[in-house]
Amino acid sequence: MATTTRTPDLEDGDLALADAPAIKDAAKVPAPKTPAAPKAEGKQTVKKLKLALQGGGAHGAFTWGVLDRLLEDDRIEVEGLIGTSAGAMNATVAAAGLIAGGRPEARRLLHNFWKKASDAGKNGPLQPTPIDRLVSRGNMDFSPLWAWYDTLSRVMSPYELNPSNVNPLRDIIADVVDFEALRKAQDQVKLFVCATNVLNGRLRVFEHHEITPDAVMASACLPFLFQAVEIDGEYFWDGGYIGNPPIFPLIYAGGCNDILVVQINPINIPDVPRTARAILDRINTLSFNSSLMREMRTIQFVTDLLDKGELDPDKFSRMNIHTIDAEQELSQFSVSSKLNPDWEFLTFLFQLGRRKAARFLELHFDKIGDRSSTEIREKFF
Repeated sequence: MATTTRTPDLEDGDLALADAPAIKDAAKVPAPKTPAAPKAEGKQTVKKLKLALQGGGAHGAFTWGVLDRLLEDDRIEVEGLIGTSAGAMNATVAAAGLIAGGRPEARRLLHNFWKKASDAGKNGPLQPTPIDRLVSRGNMDFSPLWAWYDTLSRVMSPYELNPSNVNPLRDIIADVVDFEALRKAQDQVKLFVCATNVLNGRLRVFEHHEITPDAVMASACLPFLFQAVEIDGEYFWDGGYIGNPPIFPLIYAGGCNDILVVQINPINIPDVPRTARAILDRINTLSFNSSLMREMRTIQFVTDLLDKGELDPDKFSRMNIHTIDAEQELSQFSVSSKLNPDWEFLTFLFQLGRRKAARFLELHFDKIGDRSSTEIREKFF
């Protein structure tokens, strides 16, 4: 039996080598522990953030890591969250934890949610094979069941493949989150989740008092996997098709002007997709990023007008935009990895998210509440 050792911490630039043999052979990443929050000496500055969380299947474990690191730092106060798909799940679980018991409870619930999701995935057909583990940390491209399912889902719908509409994530989110308590405590932390109306193509933003397990499942309903979610006679698919995530609800909600976007869908990729799967995945990524990029253009337009004195600053808010992503690292994974429930892979993404969040705090904490740390034109134009 192979000896298990801890995967060494990597610097941001080194993570691009995650598929190199020395890294692939590093043994399993251990389940994350929850260390005590760092104690600041003397009076500390607490800064408020609103968080916008993208969706991306199993890659949402990266966002889990970002949230865990932010919640560990008692200089950061999370004022509001909005999420789509996996981002909606992360946002809902984090908000429920903050309401129930503050930062420690939010971190505990996030860990429990992802562990339960991984454990449920062990009973499913989509698993990385030994060859997958040998050549990649998270892809399942050599799994015959993945290839079979990927092909079958192109010619048969979930109404045929999954007539009972089984979705274990619904039971997991309902078990982890006290939705009744969540809806009653909307003054403690603002929460929004987003879904796409199938019939009219409009974005539906579920506000705090409307959030139920069905609302979260609607936000995460990929139409080739699950049947459309019905809520009050309307039918919904994944919110990423219209907003991944939308920013405007956080702006309209008032409060602080700092929004941190956690991105897990790469804007830039290194190579032209050449396989059918890769092409389809890139089409989805472009679609899922398009609304965010348009909103960022609007925010920059308003900022430019404020800078020129052409808008009244008492009527128009200057938004400070911050981002955390792992574009270089996540772009190495194929679409199959987004359905990979393997705990080793999820905790790898978790640790990657923690490192990226720690780097953000190190470089940009002083900018929160003062100015954007992301150059919108450079990143989104």
